[in-house]
Amino acid sequence: MTLVALTVALTTAWTAGTPIPVPRTEVASAPLRAEIVVVGGFLATGANSRRVDAYSPETDRWRRLPDLPVSVDHAAAASWRGRLIVVGGYGADRAPLRAAFLYDGRRWRRLPAPPEERGAAAAAATSDGRVWVVGGRTQSGLAEKMLVLDLRTRRWRSLPGPTPREHLAATALRGRIYALGGRLAGYDTNVSTVQSYSPRSGSWTDVTALPDTRGGTAATAIAGRIVSVGGEAPGGTNPAVWAWRPGSDRWARLPDLPTPRHGLGAVTHSGRVWVIAGGPEPGLTVSGAVESLRVR
Repeated sequence: MTLVALTVALTTAWTAGTPIPVPRTEVASAPLRAEIVVVGGFLATGANSRRVDAYSPETDRWRRLPDLPVSVDHAAAASWRGRLIVVGGYGADRAPLRAAFLYDGRRWRRLPAPPEERGAAAAAATSDGRVWVVGGRTQSGLAEKMLVLDLRTRRWRSLPGPTPREHLAATALRGRIYALGGRLAGYDTNVSTVQSYSPRSGSWTDVTALPDTRGGTAATAIAGRIVSVGGEAPGGTNPAVWAWRPGSDRWARLPDLPTPRHGLGAVTHSGRVWVIAGGPEPGLTVSGAVESLRVR
Protein backbone atom coordinates (compact mmCIF):
# COMPACT_ATOMS: atom_id res chain seq x y z
CA MET A 1 0.00 0.00 0.00
CA THR A 2 1.40 3.39 -0.92
CA LEU A 3 1.83 6.22 1.56
CA VAL A 4 -1.01 8.13 -0.09
CA ALA A 5 -3.42 5.19 0.26
CA LEU A 6 -2.37 4.55 3.84
CA THR A 7 -2.87 8.16 4.88
CA VAL A 8 -6.31 8.40 3.29
CA ALA A 9 -7.28 5.13 4.98
CA LEU A 10 -6.59 6.76 8.34
CA THR A 11 -9.07 9.58 7.73
CA THR A 12 -12.81 9.82 7.52
CA ALA A 13 -14.97 12.11 5.40
CA TRP A 14 -15.27 15.81 6.14
CA THR A 15 -18.13 16.75 8.46
CA ALA A 16 -19.96 20.09 8.47
CA GLY A 17 -20.61 22.03 11.68
CA THR A 18 -22.74 25.04 12.55
CA PRO A 19 -21.51 28.00 10.47
CA ILE A 20 -19.83 30.93 12.19
CA PRO A 21 -22.49 33.58 13.06
CA VAL A 22 -20.87 36.33 10.96
CA PRO A 23 -19.14 34.99 7.81
CA ARG A 24 -15.75 36.51 7.12
CA THR A 25 -12.32 35.91 5.63
CA GLU A 26 -8.65 36.60 6.47
CA VAL A 27 -9.32 35.54 10.05
CA ALA A 28 -6.96 34.48 12.84
CA SER A 29 -7.78 31.35 14.82
CA ALA A 30 -6.42 29.12 17.58
CA PRO A 31 -7.67 26.52 20.07
CA LEU A 32 -8.46 27.78 23.55
CA ARG A 33 -9.32 25.20 26.20
CA ALA A 34 -12.46 23.36 24.99
CA GLU A 35 -13.17 25.82 22.17
CA ILE A 36 -11.81 27.19 18.91
CA VAL A 37 -11.54 30.98 18.76
CA VAL A 38 -11.84 33.02 15.56
CA VAL A 39 -10.64 36.64 15.62
CA GLY A 40 -11.28 39.58 13.31
CA GLY A 41 -11.20 39.32 9.54
CA PHE A 42 -12.90 40.98 6.59
CA LEU A 43 -16.67 41.26 6.49
CA ALA A 44 -18.62 41.03 3.23
CA THR A 45 -18.67 44.85 3.16
CA GLY A 46 -14.87 44.99 2.95
CA ALA A 47 -14.53 46.45 6.45
CA ASN A 48 -12.43 44.59 8.97
CA SER A 49 -13.75 43.54 12.34
CA ARG A 50 -13.05 43.44 16.08
CA ARG A 51 -15.42 40.51 16.49
CA VAL A 52 -14.27 37.38 18.35
CA ASP A 53 -16.27 34.14 18.33
CA ALA A 54 -15.70 30.82 20.12
CA TYR A 55 -16.87 27.45 18.80
CA SER A 56 -17.41 24.34 20.92
CA PRO A 57 -16.69 21.14 18.95
CA GLU A 58 -18.48 19.18 21.67
CA THR A 59 -21.79 21.05 21.44
CA ASP A 60 -21.47 22.40 17.87
CA ARG A 61 -22.37 25.87 19.17
CA TRP A 62 -20.89 29.34 18.91
CA ARG A 63 -20.70 32.05 21.53
CA ARG A 64 -19.43 35.59 21.28
CA LEU A 65 -16.37 36.67 23.27
CA PRO A 66 -15.28 40.23 24.10
CA ASP A 67 -14.24 42.18 21.02
CA LEU A 68 -10.57 42.65 20.25
CA PRO A 69 -9.49 46.21 21.20
CA VAL A 70 -8.83 47.02 17.53
CA SER A 71 -10.34 45.91 14.24
CA VAL A 72 -8.02 43.68 12.20
CA ASP A 73 -7.69 41.41 9.22
CA HIS A 74 -4.73 39.20 8.31
CA ALA A 75 -3.69 38.90 11.98
CA ALA A 76 -1.78 35.92 13.43
CA ALA A 77 -2.89 33.92 16.46
CA ALA A 78 -1.62 31.15 18.72
CA SER A 79 -2.48 29.80 22.16
CA TRP A 80 -0.62 28.46 25.18
CA ARG A 81 -1.97 27.17 28.50
CA GLY A 82 -5.38 28.77 28.29
CA ARG A 83 -4.19 32.06 26.85
CA LEU A 84 -4.81 33.34 23.34
CA ILE A 85 -2.31 35.66 21.67
CA VAL A 86 -3.10 37.78 18.62
CA VAL A 87 -0.27 39.58 16.83
CA GLY A 88 -0.31 42.22 14.12
CA GLY A 89 -2.67 42.24 11.18
CA TYR A 90 -3.84 45.19 9.12
CA GLY A 91 -5.79 47.90 10.89
CA ALA A 92 -8.68 50.02 9.72
CA ASP A 93 -6.21 52.27 7.87
CA ARG A 94 -4.81 49.24 5.95
CA ALA A 95 -1.38 49.61 7.57
CA PRO A 96 0.30 46.65 9.31
CA LEU A 97 -0.01 46.88 13.09
CA ARG A 98 2.78 46.86 15.62
CA ALA A 99 0.61 45.44 18.37
CA ALA A 100 -0.12 42.24 20.29
CA PHE A 101 -2.96 41.23 22.60
CA LEU A 102 -3.60 38.44 25.10
CA TYR A 103 -6.98 37.00 26.05
CA ASP A 104 -7.02 35.24 29.42
CA GLY A 105 -10.55 33.87 29.24
CA ARG A 106 -12.15 37.02 30.65
CA ARG A 107 -10.73 40.07 28.91
CA TRP A 108 -8.14 41.28 26.44
CA ARG A 109 -4.86 42.75 27.62
CA ARG A 110 -2.39 44.66 25.48
CA LEU A 111 1.03 43.02 25.40
CA PRO A 112 4.31 44.88 24.88
CA ALA A 113 4.60 45.97 21.26
CA PRO A 114 6.57 43.63 18.98
CA PRO A 115 9.91 44.86 17.61
CA GLU A 116 8.21 45.72 14.29
CA GLU A 117 4.80 45.79 12.68
CA ARG A 118 3.49 42.72 10.90
CA GLY A 119 0.59 41.92 8.57
CA ALA A 120 -0.34 38.70 6.74
CA ALA A 121 2.06 36.72 8.94
CA ALA A 122 1.53 33.38 10.67
CA ALA A 123 2.11 32.27 14.25
CA ALA A 124 2.69 29.11 16.25
CA ALA A 125 3.30 28.41 19.94
CA THR A 126 5.64 25.85 21.47
CA SER A 127 5.29 24.06 24.79
CA ASP A 128 7.96 26.23 26.44
CA GLY A 129 5.68 29.28 26.28
CA ARG A 130 7.10 30.99 23.22
CA VAL A 131 5.05 32.37 20.32
CA TRP A 132 6.82 32.46 16.97
CA VAL A 133 5.60 34.93 14.33
CA VAL A 134 6.92 34.22 10.85
CA GLY A 135 6.68 35.91 7.47
CA GLY A 136 4.27 38.69 6.60
CA ARG A 137 4.77 42.33 5.71
CA THR A 138 6.17 45.39 7.43
CA GLN A 139 5.68 48.99 6.33
CA SER A 140 8.67 48.63 4.01
CA GLY A 141 8.03 45.22 2.45
CA LEU A 142 8.32 41.51 3.10
CA ALA A 143 9.51 40.74 6.63
CA GLU A 144 12.96 39.21 7.00
CA LYS A 145 12.89 38.67 10.75
CA MET A 146 10.96 36.23 12.91
CA LEU A 147 9.39 37.76 16.03
CA VAL A 148 9.47 35.64 19.19
CA LEU A 149 7.46 36.39 22.32
CA ASP A 150 8.34 34.65 25.60
CA LEU A 151 5.02 34.58 27.44
CA ARG A 152 6.71 33.93 30.78
CA THR A 153 8.66 37.20 30.65
CA ARG A 154 6.49 39.12 28.14
CA ARG A 155 9.66 39.99 26.21
CA TRP A 156 10.16 39.97 22.45
CA ARG A 157 13.17 38.98 20.36
CA SER A 158 13.95 39.29 16.65
CA LEU A 159 15.58 36.28 15.02
CA PRO A 160 16.33 35.30 11.41
CA GLY A 161 13.14 34.42 9.59
CA PRO A 162 12.32 31.99 6.81
CA THR A 163 12.52 32.99 3.16
CA PRO A 164 10.52 36.25 3.08
CA ARG A 165 6.90 35.83 2.03
CA GLU A 166 3.38 36.73 3.15
CA HIS A 167 0.00 34.95 3.36
CA LEU A 168 1.83 31.83 4.57
CA ALA A 169 0.92 29.25 7.20
CA ALA A 170 2.79 28.19 10.32
CA THR A 171 2.53 25.40 12.86
CA ALA A 172 4.68 23.76 15.51
CA LEU A 173 5.43 20.05 15.83
CA ARG A 174 7.82 18.34 18.24
CA GLY A 175 9.51 21.59 19.20
CA ARG A 176 10.16 22.80 15.66
CA ILE A 177 8.46 25.63 13.78
CA TYR A 178 7.23 25.09 10.22
CA ALA A 179 6.53 27.83 7.65
CA LEU A 180 4.46 26.65 4.71
CA GLY A 181 3.65 28.18 1.33
CA GLY A 182 2.79 31.84 1.03
CA ARG A 183 3.26 34.38 -1.71
CA LEU A 184 5.54 37.25 -2.68
CA ALA A 185 2.86 39.78 -3.68
CA GLY A 186 -0.46 39.05 -5.45
CA TYR A 187 -2.02 35.61 -5.55
CA ASP A 188 -0.28 34.89 -8.85
CA THR A 189 3.04 34.72 -6.94
CA ASN A 190 2.31 31.74 -4.69
CA VAL A 191 5.15 29.44 -3.61
CA SER A 192 5.37 25.81 -2.48
CA THR A 193 8.28 26.36 -0.07
CA VAL A 194 8.23 24.62 3.31
CA GLN A 195 10.90 25.39 5.90
CA SER A 196 11.60 24.14 9.39
CA TYR A 197 13.21 26.06 12.26
CA SER A 198 15.11 24.45 15.11
CA PRO A 199 15.19 26.61 18.27
CA ARG A 200 18.18 24.59 19.43
CA SER A 201 20.36 25.29 16.39
CA GLY A 202 18.77 28.64 15.55
CA SER A 203 18.58 27.85 11.84
CA TRP A 204 16.00 27.34 9.11
CA THR A 205 16.10 24.28 6.84
CA ASP A 206 14.25 23.59 3.60
CA VAL A 207 12.12 20.44 3.86
CA THR A 208 9.83 18.67 1.40
CA ALA A 209 7.99 21.30 -0.64
CA LEU A 210 4.23 21.26 -1.00
CA PRO A 211 2.93 19.48 -4.11
CA ASP A 212 1.34 22.75 -5.28
CA THR A 213 1.88 26.45 -4.74
CA ARG A 214 -0.48 28.08 -2.24
CA GLY A 215 -0.92 31.47 -0.61
CA GLY A 216 -3.68 32.59 1.73
CA THR A 217 -3.26 29.17 3.26
CA ALA A 218 -3.43 27.56 6.70
CA ALA A 219 -1.85 24.60 8.47
CA THR A 220 -2.08 22.62 11.68
CA ALA A 221 -0.32 19.65 13.28
CA ILE A 222 -2.13 16.44 14.21
CA ALA A 223 -1.14 12.82 14.91
CA GLY A 224 2.52 13.50 14.15
CA ARG A 225 1.71 15.08 10.79
CA ILE A 226 1.38 18.56 9.37
CA VAL A 227 -1.81 19.22 7.43
CA SER A 228 -1.89 21.99 4.80
CA VAL A 229 -5.25 23.35 3.69
CA GLY A 230 -6.64 26.22 1.61
CA GLY A 231 -5.32 28.87 -0.71
CA GLU A 232 -6.20 31.12 -3.64
CA ALA A 233 -4.77 31.51 -7.12
CA PRO A 234 -5.92 33.18 -10.37
CA GLY A 235 -7.73 29.97 -11.28
CA GLY A 236 -9.75 29.81 -8.07
CA THR A 237 -9.52 28.51 -4.51
CA ASN A 238 -7.61 25.30 -3.83
CA PRO A 239 -9.53 22.21 -2.63
CA ALA A 240 -6.46 20.00 -2.09
CA VAL A 241 -5.57 18.98 1.46
CA TRP A 242 -2.10 17.55 2.06
CA ALA A 243 -0.48 15.75 5.01
CA TRP A 244 3.22 15.31 5.67
CA ARG A 245 5.18 13.51 8.35
CA PRO A 246 8.56 15.12 9.17
CA GLY A 247 11.34 13.13 7.58
CA SER A 248 9.21 11.95 4.67
CA ASP A 249 10.10 12.90 1.09
CA ARG A 250 6.50 13.27 -0.09
CA TRP A 251 3.14 14.73 0.86
CA ALA A 252 0.03 12.54 0.95
CA ARG A 253 -3.32 13.81 -0.30
CA LEU A 254 -6.26 13.71 2.08
CA PRO A 255 -9.93 14.10 1.07
CA ASP A 256 -10.53 17.44 -0.65
CA LEU A 257 -11.97 20.31 1.35
CA PRO A 258 -15.74 20.41 0.65
CA THR A 259 -15.72 24.22 0.60
CA PRO A 260 -12.40 25.35 -0.90
CA ARG A 261 -11.35 28.74 0.48
CA HIS A 262 -8.49 31.06 1.39
CA GLY A 263 -7.94 33.35 4.38
CA LEU A 264 -9.29 30.56 6.56
CA GLY A 265 -8.49 29.25 10.02
CA ALA A 266 -7.17 25.70 10.56
CA VAL A 267 -7.04 24.28 14.09
CA THR A 268 -6.51 20.86 15.66
CA HIS A 269 -9.05 20.03 18.35
CA SER A 270 -10.56 16.79 19.69
CA GLY A 271 -8.59 14.61 17.26
CA ARG A 272 -9.86 16.49 14.23
CA VAL A 273 -8.68 19.20 11.85
CA TRP A 274 -11.17 22.07 11.91
CA VAL A 275 -11.32 24.53 9.00
CA ILE A 276 -13.34 27.68 9.62
CA ALA A 277 -14.46 30.73 7.61
CA GLY A 278 -12.43 32.12 4.68
CA GLY A 279 -13.15 33.27 1.14
CA PRO A 280 -14.69 30.72 -1.28
CA GLU A 281 -13.49 32.69 -4.30
CA PRO A 282 -10.25 34.64 -4.87
CA GLY A 283 -10.33 38.18 -3.54
CA LEU A 284 -12.89 39.58 -1.11
CA THR A 285 -15.47 36.86 -0.60
CA VAL A 286 -16.65 35.43 2.72
CA SER A 287 -17.84 32.13 4.10
CA GLY A 288 -19.16 30.89 7.43
CA ALA A 289 -18.27 27.26 6.68
CA VAL A 290 -17.13 25.00 9.51
CA GLU A 291 -15.72 21.66 8.32
CA SER A 292 -13.73 19.02 10.16
CA LEU A 293 -11.80 15.88 9.32
CA ARG A 294 -10.64 13.16 11.70
CA VAL A 295 -6.99 12.20 11.19
CA ARG A 296 -5.57 9.31 13.21
